[in-house]
Amino acid sequence: MTDPTAGSVDTDLLAEPRLVVEPGMAARVSAVAGPVLQGMGYRLVRIKISGEFGCTVQIMAERPDGSMQIDDCEAISRALSPVLDVADPIDRAYRLEISSPGIDRPLVRRSDFERYAGHLVKIEMAVAHQGRKRFRGTLGGVESDAVHLHRDDIRAGEDADVMLVMEDIADARLVLTDELIAESMRRGKAAERELKQNLGLEPPPPPHAKKSDPAKSNKPKPKLKPESKNAPKNTKEHRLAAERLRRGEIDPIEGD
Repeated sequence: MTDPTAGSVDTDLLAEPRLVVEPGMAARVSAVAGPVLQGMGYRLVRIKISGEFGCTVQIMAERPDGSMQIDDCEAISRALSPVLDVADPIDRAYRLEISSPGIDRPLVRRSDFERYAGHLVKIEMAVAHQGRKRFRGTLGGVESDAVHLHRDDIRAGEDADVMLVMEDIADARLVLTDELIAESMRRGKAAERELKQNLGLEPPPPPHAKKSDPAKSNKPKPKLKPESKNAPKNTKEHRLAAERLRRGEIDPIEGD
């Protein structure tokens, strides 16, 4: 596993606070887990406590660039388990689960709403906006302290475009679409390639390497047949000259 803070990592992005946080017992776990993750170079995304297997504490985390590998989850689990045992934020036995946010991930930071502008989301408000708490639509970016949303769940007489204050959001989550899956695959391949290069398993691209132009066709060019050194003797012109010679119409010395 490589250090997620190695290289040029934006420290401001790493320390960016969450705007969507959990209440109650999950908040106590967050107070313990958050600083540990940040010290390791990861960002806390969400904490969920459920009654599965008696009690399960799921901690979603990611690198500042949004990627997450299995090795990262294992490293976090090894570092965080003894800290949680000492702090004891949960009053009963529990099962700790470390995971990535997933494709249809929750959006908890300002940079999340900026990064996924143009994608479909579901938002539930802690404080009602215009008399309602649930919204669905396409993210249109961030303006000041609010998120622009173009709704696809409007009723007659309602505005399609709304501005939702980020600090009033209780839950925001991406909706799984083909476009989101395609973007996630591109991000995953790029992160895997960078990881292999950092580990020395894959050489970096040479500085003189040229990127292919997608506007140009990649089809191989047809090979041109080389011109024959000796011109062909069986052309129509030669046949007519031979016929005239046979009839005595031209001087045989001229030939062909």
